[in-house]
Amino acid sequence: MKTSINFKEAKADSEMHNFRKKTFEYIRKELTVNNEYWQHEKISDRIQKIKAYCKEKSGRKLQRNAMPVREAVVVIREDTTMKDLHDLSRRLEQELGIRVFQIAIHKDEGHWDKESKEWKPNYHAHLVADWQDQKTGKTLKHQSFHYSKMQDLAAECLGMERGTSGSIGRLEAVEFKIQKKEEELKALEIKMQEMTAQLASGKFNDLIIKETNFLGIEQINLDKTTRNYGDAFRLYNAELLKASKELEAKNKNMSELKKEIGNLKKEIADLKSRNTILLTDPDIFAIEKKKYQESVMDALEKSIRLERMKNPDAQRTDDKNLLAEMNKICNELSVSNHIPISAFEHIFKAVELAAGLFSLLRFGDASDVEPEIIHVPKKKKKKSGINTTKLKH
Repeated sequence: MKTSINFKEAKADSEMHNFRKKTFEYIRKELTVNNEYWQHEKISDRIQKIKAYCKEKSGRKLQRNAMPVREAVVVIREDTTMKDLHDLSRRLEQELGIRVFQIAIHKDEGHWDKESKEWKPNYHAHLVADWQDQKTGKTLKHQSFHYSKMQDLAAECLGMERGTSGSIGRLEAVEFKIQKKEEELKALEIKMQEMTAQLASGKFNDLIIKETNFLGIEQINLDKTTRNYGDAFRLYNAELLKASKELEAKNKNMSELKKEIGNLKKEIADLKSRNTILLTDPDIFAIEKKKYQESVMDALEKSIRLERMKNPDAQRTDDKNLLAEMNKICNELSVSNHIPISAFEHIFKAVELAAGLFSLLRFGDASDVEPEIIHVPKKKKKKSGINTTKLKH
């Protein structure tokens, strides 16, 4: 399974769809509880800021045909987390100037397979982004290689091309598909052999129509017999042609699957080589560790801002309450995004970082806004047993 990302102009009803503000016929309502949402600002509020900044920077109004806010649909896995998408958002901003301010993970869309009658989920996420160039105030200008870069970033951040476990899983899935296709091919070949054997057998003698004439002599009715043979041969030829086309299509599909399995094996070999380098080269290991810590820090900051917006009236003057709230945020982020608690402990060991995070939780910062918050019921989760009471501020 491969990911993809494609930005287009955000529709007027994007928020209605993304945050499930109304019921849609094509979703499974009982699965909507699995969706996740995050937003920093409403689209309408962001557009007003974009217009004002454009006027301030360029001295001109934003062009009527400009697309200052765009939305992308990103293909994800069932286990893709909000942190993964925050990582992608951060890289899009760092490398392409694209600033994501809304994310919606949808796990309630899909379709019922007509043959197997099984539910085929369509896991995806919506990223709504500010497309304004902060240097000029105008909309960002991207070339074709920039859009190619977006695909690279999506694959890298979501681990859909580089994750070892994901690659092995897809490899097994492809091998299973090949096995099924081989079984279907074998069944088709048997069917064609049976049909050919029937044509060569004396089974068609039943199609001969014999009638007794006025002299009492039994004779073959040529017109009726010819018509019967013609109908039978047309039917068998049609079935043979259909089976032949199916066989050709399945052979082509088999070739594609085998090619994909070859690519996946190469990908896994590359991953093993990369892991070896990480384990043996301390410089590269340090760089990768730093990247991971930065992504955890970014996710933690966003979670703190979201918590402040959800609970603006919480009592945060007392240090004990503040520490308890920070522990709660870290625990929830750890469980929902599969982040080891040691990553948070490493961050809070740095006095300046810890002080900044507690200050952000207590006072917020100048960039915080108060958008509408979408509340979605969550599945009850078992207590993780994670204890962050040792975190110091």
